[in-house]
Parts: sequence; C-alpha cells; structure tokens
Amino acid sequence: MSTATTTSGVTDGPIRSLVPARMDRLPWTRFHWTVILGLGISWVLDGLEIEIVASNGFAQEFHMSSGLIGNLGTTYLIGQVFGAIIFGRLSDRLGRKRLFILTLVIYLVGSGVAGLSPAVWFLFVFRFIAGMGIGGEYAAINSAIDELIPSKYRGHVDIAVNGTYWGGAALGAVANIFFLNHSLFAVNVGWRLAFFIGPVIGIGIIWLRRNIPESPRWYMTHGYEQRAEDTVAEIEARVQSEGGTLEPVDDSQAIEVKRTDSIPFRQIWRVLWLKYPKRTVTGLAMMITQSFLYNAIFFSYALVLENFYHTSSSSTQYYFFPFAIGNLIGPLVLGRLFDTIGRRKMIFATYLLAGIVLAVSAVLFQAGVLNATTQTIFWCVAFFFASAGASSAYLTVSEIFPLEMRSQVISYFFAIGQIVGAIAPSLFGALVGDGSSRGPLTIGYFLGAGVMILGGVIAFVLGVDAERKSLEAITEPLSLVKR
Repeated sequence: MSTATTTSGVTDGPIRSLVPARMDRLPWTRFHWTVILGLGISWVLDGLEIEIVASNGFAQEFHMSSGLIGNLGTTYLIGQVFGAIIFGRLSDRLGRKRLFILTLVIYLVGSGVAGLSPAVWFLFVFRFIAGMGIGGEYAAINSAIDELIPSKYRGHVDIAVNGTYWGGAALGAVANIFFLNHSLFAVNVGWRLAFFIGPVIGIGIIWLRRNIPESPRWYMTHGYEQRAEDTVAEIEARVQSEGGTLEPVDDSQAIEVKRTDSIPFRQIWRVLWLKYPKRTVTGLAMMITQSFLYNAIFFSYALVLENFYHTSSSSTQYYFFPFAIGNLIGPLVLGRLFDTIGRRKMIFATYLLAGIVLAVSAVLFQAGVLNATTQTIFWCVAFFFASAGASSAYLTVSEIFPLEMRSQVISYFFAIGQIVGAIAPSLFGALVGDGSSRGPLTIGYFLGAGVMILGGVIAFVLGVDAERKSLEAITEPLSLVKR
C-alpha cells in the first residue's frame, strides 16, 4: 500500500507489514543469544543486588535492627515501582532500546554510590535510585525480549531469562562468603566492595546492548515503516550469516496497522478493565502473589537462619547458595513445558506445588524438627517450582495485552505486585523478631503458601492459552486496521 512519508521518516496512513511473521519464523542463532545475554543481565543484577542487601553486611557498621533492614529492602522495592512506572511509559513512547540503556546507567550509578554510603540515610537514598533503574529494566526489557524472540521459543526463553535472577543471587552469595569474611575485610569495607560487583558487570553490558536493535514491532506501530523493514532485513542477514535458513513468508500473513503515538491513560484503562478484564485479573493475581512470597522469604531468609538456627552472618551464604541454585534450575528444567503442556496448566501446577511444599515446611518449622540444612532443602524444593511460576508471570503479562501498551502494562502490573510485595520484608522482619517465638513466622509462612496457591487457581481459570502463538495472534494491536 502506498502511503505518504514525512521528512522524519514517519509514514502517515495504514502500513501493510510482514514484520511480525518474518520475526516469528526465524531459526535460533547467535543473534538471539546476543539478545538474551545483553538484555537478560538485568535479572542477574537484580538478584545480585537483593542478595547483597539480604545478607545484612552493613547492619553491624550502622547498628541496624531487623526491622530497619526490612525497611531498606522495602525502599529498594519502592524504587523499582517508581522506575517501572516512569520508564515503562517512556519505553512505549520512545522505544525499547533508548530505555534499556538509560535504565542500566541509572542502576549503575545507584548501586555504585550506595557502596560509598557514609550513613544509613545515604544508603537508603541510593538503594532507592538503584531500584528505579532495575524497575525500568523490567518494563523495557521484557517487552524487547518478547518482541525479538520467535514465538515457538518465546515461552521457555522468557521464563529462563527471568529465572537468571537466581544466577545473580548465587553470585551474590558466593561474593558475600568472601567479602563478609571479617578475617579478610574490615566490617566497614567488605560489604561496600560487594556493592560494586553489579556496576562492574553492567559497564561491560552497555557496549553489548548498543548492538541490539530496536524492536521492529515498535517501529512498525509508530509509523517507522522503513526502519522496521530495514531492521528485520539486517536481522535476517545476521541469521543467514550465522548459518540459519529462512523459510519464505506468505503475503497472507501480513497485518495492516496505522501509526500510533502515546496511548492515553483512559484508553489503557478501557483496554484493561472493559476489553480484557479476565486477563487483567489474571496478570494482577500472578504478579501480586509471586511478589509477596518471594519478597517475604528472600529478604528474611538470613534473619531466619541466624535467629532460629544460630548461623553466623558469613556461614548463612553457604545455606543460601543451594537455595539460589534450585531457583535457577527450576525455570531451566520446567520452562519448555510451558510451550508444550501449555501456559495455564503449568502456571497452576508450579504455583500449587510451591504453596503445598511451603505449607508443609511451616508445620515442621513450628514443630521444631527442622535445622538450618533441612529448612534450606524445603526452600529449595518449594522455589524450584515457584521460580518457574514467578518467571511466567512476567511472560503472561507481556503476552496478553496489546503491543502499543505492552511496556506500560508490564510496569503497572509489576508496580502493583511490588507495592503489595513491599509489605513482605517489613512484615516478615517483624514476624522473625528476636527468634524467641516461632508462632508468628509460622503464620506468615501459611499466608505466603495460601496466596501462592490462590494465584495459581486464578491463572488456571481465567488465563490464556498463549503457547507457540505470535503476539499479534494472542492480542490484536490497538493500531490494527480492520476491513
């Protein structure tokens, strides 16, 4: 279809495009590994950050109570909320690539400067800034990955990438064994050095991200027809140069869209609550329940081990390491089943099994029959399933809403999940207390198990069968021209 093009390269009028079909038929090559490595590092950095804080290495220097440590975790999560909302909207408006570079820089500054904190208030401020950067990463990068990865790989790739959060957590655990060893580093030195691990990794990733293209789908729906075509052509050339074989794409697979700019909030509201209310409830349930459970356990695990099982600050890392590895393996092992057995069935299964195992551990914890090792084993088993389910929450929200508002919707659902989840570190820090009573924490564990099971049930009843389907087949773009 012939349409007018402005001097800025924006096409006015409908665009007939094969961009989605061409992207979805690509074979897996090194190009896709580059995308995963360059963008997926965000989850590694987030896991690293939270593990460093959860280890409480700074608590002795600043004389911080369990409650104050929990509040520091909550501050980081609140920063993620603000970052997701602000940068999520900008990602839909300005493009994925600009934002996934900007948000990484913000994280680097926030985390690095936090390691120089002279006082508690300073640490709180820059933990908030680091959280803003990571929150923005979640919105921009989930959108970019899902729009660049072919549909037949999207499910297990997205779940595996989100699961690498625990690779970062494991890295943080190993680092803390070294940096929190007071025979090697002074109390006021080791934890500060640990805060610089993420920024050192991130600096190298900035270069890699510069070579990752903008989403052709974003170009297409914003009127940049020629840029979309050129970007796909460049990707196809890279795929062929790496040995990939391209199948022809029939013209019947083309879609026709019109240029869209910023989507007003009233339209987003109508899409969420009038057009797709069941999908909205599903996304919220999944994000809220997994966020609450993870923040509850992750931010309090060190306090539990130290107050109830009397482990030292440095030895706690040895117990956490297998816990993190179990979380990492879960999405890698179970991820493909989300593309074969199906999204709804696997979400229900993983959420349900995680809740059941946690509930059983709560009973045994109250009975006093667990030790630090067996408590860790139960966490490993529960979060082997929970990790795959939690990773699928981001995939689900990204898939089931229109392309033009994808990043914003991810940010809103992520923000709501984190707002509710941000209660968990302070709540469970208070439930742990000084370790004199197991009752309050047992109730907390039952609460976490219950909300996780509820999230799985809601997803099974109201969810969408999105496996191996193109994004546009799951949800029509708002810009789609209907004949």
